[in-house]
Parts: sequence; C-alpha cells; structure tokens
Amino acid sequence: MNIKCEILENVNLKEYNTYRLEAFCKYMALPKSVKELQEVINYCLHKDIKYFVLGNGSNVILDGTFNGIVINMKNLNGSELVGNTDIIAYSGIMMPKLVKFAVKNNLQGLEWASGIPGTLGGGIYGNCGAYNDDIYHYLKEIIVLHNGKIEHIKADKVFHDYRQTFFQGKRQYIIVAAHLKLIKGDSKQSQELINDRLKRRLSSQPLTYPSAGSVFRNPSKEMPSGKLIEDVGLKNKNIGGALISPKHANFIVNNGNATAKDVISLIELIKKTIKENYSIDLVTEQEIVKWDRNAKENETKI
Repeated sequence: MNIKCEILENVNLKEYNTYRLEAFCKYMALPKSVKELQEVINYCLHKDIKYFVLGNGSNVILDGTFNGIVINMKNLNGSELVGNTDIIAYSGIMMPKLVKFAVKNNLQGLEWASGIPGTLGGGIYGNCGAYNDDIYHYLKEIIVLHNGKIEHIKADKVFHDYRQTFFQGKRQYIIVAAHLKLIKGDSKQSQELINDRLKRRLSSQPLTYPSAGSVFRNPSKEMPSGKLIEDVGLKNKNIGGALISPKHANFIVNNGNATAKDVISLIELIKKTIKENYSIDLVTEQEIVKWDRNAKENETKI
C-alpha cells in the first residue's frame, strides 16, 4: 500500500464508540493531514475497497465486522482564527475543544455545544444542536472530499433540518473542515454560561455511563421523547447490558457488557410501545450501522 497514512489491522472498535460496543474492522486509517486522507480515499476508490468514516463514534451503534477501512478522523483536529470573528476548523476536532478555542478568542455563539461529545464533522453530518440552537447557524462554508476531490460548499446551500442534513447516507461526501462565522463576545460571560449548562447536564443526564446521547428525536417541543418513554413505564427497563437510564429516559446506557443487539432490541421495544400507546413513530437520532458478522470469509487485503 503506497500511502504514508498510519494503518492499523484487525481493530476492535470498542474504544472508538461511546457506547463501548464491540465491533470490528479489518483496517483502520488515521490520517494526520488532508493529503493523507485523500491518498486513502483515492486508494479505496482505485482498488474498490469499502470505507467508513468515523469521528468520535458518539452518535452511532456499530454492529458486526467491517471488511474494509474505517477512516478515523481524530488526528485532523486543528483550528485557526480567520480575521476577527471567523474560525476554520477541521472535522476531527471535538466540539468542546472548538468551543474552548472560540471562548479563548472572545467569540460567542457556540456555548451550547460545550457538552456535545462529538466531533465537528459528526456535528455537521447530523446537525448537532442543543438549547434551541444548532451548528448550521454558524457555518459559512463546508469543505468536503467528494469522490476523492476537494470541494467547497456554501453552508446555506446545504439542506438541513432538525437532526437532518443532506450528508446523511451519502458516504461519497467526507466532511474535511468548516468555516464558522461567530460574533465578538466576552470570554468570562461565555464561560459562566458554559458552567451553568454543564451543571444542568450533570443533574439531568447519565454522563457516568457509556451512551451515545439522546436516542430519539423529539416529536415536538411540547412532547419530548424522554417523557413519552417515562410515561409508558419503560424507564429503567433493560435488555442484556443495555438500560434505559433512570435519570433520563431518552438515554440508553451500557450498564455492563451491552452488545449492539441489546441496544437495538431496546430501541425496537421503545418504538413499538410508543406506537401502541400514542400512535407516534419515534425517529431514531442515532445511526445504526450494521456490518456482516461473517465478514472474515472474504477478507479485504491491502
């Protein structure tokens, strides 16, 4: 393989997803630059090798073995100030780190994202948000690799809605970086707001257990999924090592050695129960990624 990127072989992805679920991949690439990322993608395209892009693994349920290359974006995590109010940041940067960088430079707007345990790229992919705000309010331009070539896309031209975007399901687009537009603020005031939000999260969310955040989109502001799940008596329900959190019913946590099957079965139970009681089809916010459990029969070679 004539590329410089670091490549790992036969990787257990348990430490690469926030549910801490066992899943496997034949290869993992860890590019440190856009050039290395391009080399990996072009190699995959040329050799017809499957690839899957992974950020922090904080909004996915990984199941099975991926017979291809998982591209881990964690090393593409830089950020820089542009002018007085703009930031260019790479997709692998964690959202709390990006918020910290903004606050340090007296820029406000991203305080709501300080508790989101995902990357910028993942946030753009799924339109992450909190406190009635979302990432697309601050995006000016999104830089992507599209079939191996760099493209610059104006953010206001990209379809996005509540936890939905154009990019979902389109693996040929890899989010590389973004240009964000913020406004001047006061770092002390921003930090006070961040501290307040952190206290609220600690009091209401099960942050001490492995999870992937909110499981379902809220059907409406007046009808949050967590309340619906609690009202039908499913709070504290478990299947195997997967548990509906007693602290917040829209969180499923890994209470031990949960498997992807446990988590998915619990999601299906919740959806079925809510449908029967309220005639509401809950929409899963987390992405279920199912791979062939018998992938070793036809292993990819690079």
